[in-house]
Amino acid sequence: QVQLVESGGGLVQPGGSLRLSCTASGSIFSINVMGWYRQAPGKERELVATMTSGGRTNYAGSVQGRFTITRDNAKKTVYLQMNSLKPDDTAVYYCYADSYYYSEYRGDYWGQGTQVTVSS
Repeated sequence: QVQLVESGGGLVQPGGSLRLSCTASGSIFSINVMGWYRQAPGKERELVATMTSGGRTNYAGSVQGRFTITRDNAKKTVYLQMNSLKPDDTAVYYCYADSYYYSEYRGDYWGQGTQVTVSS
């Protein structure tokens, strides 16, 4: 099994910044995609940003230019720098990672979630 632990959420004013961190541990051979999803009350979980082990990124259009995903493969850690935060960014943010044994896909894993609240 793979465990993902997030940190860095909190309450911030509109226009402010937060940095989320997520570290993977457990039975890991390799991770291809690692990143962040979020879920606001009454809405489905949506992609925020992901990065492959090779550095390819994917961002939601709503966060492009404001959020930056980075990754340290050696530390099995992914970060999300969130700038110019808006009230619409308020959600529970979940870390995501897949898992491979060589080329064999073993599953998707999720963190427990960290609350981000953007409010004045």
